[in-house]
Amino acid sequence: MEEKMNNSLLKPLKIGDYLVPVPVIQGGMGVGVSLSGLAGAVAACGGVGIISTAQIGFRDKGFDANPIGCNLRAVKEEINKAREIVRKWQCDVTGGVETGEGHSRKPGLIGVNIMVATKKYEEYVKAAAEAGADIIISGAGLPMTLPELVKKAKTMIAPIVSSLKSVQVIIKYWLKKYDRLPDMVVIEGPLAGGHLGFQARQLENIEELHYEEEIRRIVDYVGECGGTHGKDIPVIVAGGIYTREDAEKSFALGASGVQMATRFVTTYECDASAAYKNTYIRAQKEDIAIVKSPVGMPGRALANSFVKRAAKERIPHKGCHNCIATCRPDQTPYCITEALIHAVEGNVEQGLVFCGANAYRAQRLEHVADIMKEFEPVL
Repeated sequence: MEEKMNNSLLKPLKIGDYLVPVPVIQGGMGVGVSLSGLAGAVAACGGVGIISTAQIGFRDKGFDANPIGCNLRAVKEEINKAREIVRKWQCDVTGGVETGEGHSRKPGLIGVNIMVATKKYEEYVKAAAEAGADIIISGAGLPMTLPELVKKAKTMIAPIVSSLKSVQVIIKYWLKKYDRLPDMVVIEGPLAGGHLGFQARQLENIEELHYEEEIRRIVDYVGECGGTHGKDIPVIVAGGIYTREDAEKSFALGASGVQMATRFVTTYECDASAAYKNTYIRAQKEDIAIVKSPVGMPGRALANSFVKRAAKERIPHKGCHNCIATCRPDQTPYCITEALIHAVEGNVEQGLVFCGANAYRAQRLEHVADIMKEFEPVL
């Protein structure tokens, strides 16, 4: 192990003018799985903590009547709360939160994940930028207008892509329309959780994708674009990252950092309910399945009672929560907002529990600080 550490490829992550001590981005997880508690802890321990804006205001009493209004308020509130957590941790290693072995490094960044498929996407982006998010990571569609929406802010921007073609389209458009390059690019591979940028048939034979080759092609292309315009654009690999060894493999492919989500679900600091976390700890490899989402994309989730029922029949729902721009409430097989809220609040068998391909590897709850220590660069 010591020899591996000495030969480690991991190093601090440079994004724009920032140097992030630990090259780990905590992936955004909605609804309500990665809010200020988790994001603040990750940032305090030297990584990039990401708040998911997906129905972020679901706990507000007025959510059913005005979901978008509640969400936009909550975007700002959660960013501010995350920053307060970072501040407290820097003043006091424990900061009122159990942190395992603690830490002494400089803090990282606070960002948000905003799905392009979100209804009123533009308003969410503007709210995050106004609240001072360090970075906005955006996927579930191509974020073609993202540079325009943050042009008056210092907020950095990063698209999520799954193919060379998609990153080429985004970069060429951004350069032509806005004369701007991404500050970072996230490659989300086929082993990720939640919504996936692949066709269902591709996910049935992941080995045949030879995805490592696609990662290298994307890294090379982004590097060429950055070099031509005098900008260093870090490329982050996401999907299937669970251990330091996984991260080392990604760095060997040319990555500057990794994005992890599943590993952080089973932490004390994760914002989900205890019941939600325990579904990961109890899960077996065969419990993880590809599901069809109302968003129009395949997703990876635990094959619980809800998923099995949804595969057989349409599940009635209360009304529209204005989450997905393309959703047609009278035709959707189930309400993804209701399904995700049920799960995160603890009614896991009647809800949708998204997870990555490695969710079954969780054995116990961990502290964020201990996970981050595992991924520390050897300087």
